[in-house]
Amino acid sequence: MFASLLASPLALLLRPVRSSAMRGTLSLLSLLGLSLLGLSLLVHSVEAADPIPSIGPVGEVELVKGNFQFLEGPTRVPGGSLYFTDIPAETIYVLGPNGSIETFLKPSKRANGLMYAGQGKLLACQMEGQLVRIDLKSKEVEVLADKYQDKRFNACNDLVIDKQGGIYFTDPRFSAPNPWPQGAEAFYYRAPDGTVTRLGEDIAAPNGIILSPDETTLYVVPSMQRQVLAYAIKSPGKLGERKPFCELKQLADNSNAGGDGLTVDIAGNLYITTGLGIQVYAATGKLLGIIEVPEHPANVTFGGSDNKTLYITARKGLYRCQMEAVGHQFRTE
Repeated sequence: MFASLLASPLALLLRPVRSSAMRGTLSLLSLLGLSLLGLSLLVHSVEAADPIPSIGPVGEVELVKGNFQFLEGPTRVPGGSLYFTDIPAETIYVLGPNGSIETFLKPSKRANGLMYAGQGKLLACQMEGQLVRIDLKSKEVEVLADKYQDKRFNACNDLVIDKQGGIYFTDPRFSAPNPWPQGAEAFYYRAPDGTVTRLGEDIAAPNGIILSPDETTLYVVPSMQRQVLAYAIKSPGKLGERKPFCELKQLADNSNAGGDGLTVDIAGNLYITTGLGIQVYAATGKLLGIIEVPEHPANVTFGGSDNKTLYITARKGLYRCQMEAVGHQFRTE
């Protein structure tokens, strides 16, 4: 969350739009003292993306609802409801199968990444330095982890749960106290018995995190470097060799803005949110295409009754589009 805003001041002003010539808005140029020529050197020209065979989308990206502050963390639960967060508003919302949007939890302690944990529980990364579990009926909040080596986490960001009930989660710098409580940006594993292990810290702002459907690979998306990382999983919470997975396309030629959140379909294709839209990569690391979004997307997940609707949290708007692909569900009842 806020990764691209902190990585590049221009991201505050550039808003992606559908265009056959150039993405981005040219408003407020006088405030920056930039000419049209100068801006054109910074922003890629992007053609509207065609649907990707066997993946989609099969229709337009449409706005579900706008006028939020900064949306993040979409996740589907059994029955088709979608939970998502508005971080500055300290609110978790729920989009019901009937299309209604209601407040689920407020205050949320700036909840960011969410994921269904099974047994009627919702996991949340709170940017106030906690990993928590929320009962969907009672709304009771249980703290699962708030410290590593007796120091609070920086600002827990995103997470993924494995088959054993262990949780991988990231803890970058965004909105953390200064100096950072942990002294480093890192990602961690909370085992089902509550033990927390630091897995990696030599990454520029670890943000999005996801497992492959067979849970043999862990993917980490940094927000201040363009290279997405892949780790072989030897056993739950035990990682093998780190390898580069792909290099994200960037808005500016020399930008290292990286990516933000991501999701995965049942075929193992990754959907990574970036300034250019949602970049879709095969499990081989090959770029399959880019799904354009009217606003800069922060996170993405599959939802709907058949898990074939791609829901996108993008700054002030919640968007969706229908897909051919089916999303992978990590945890069910």
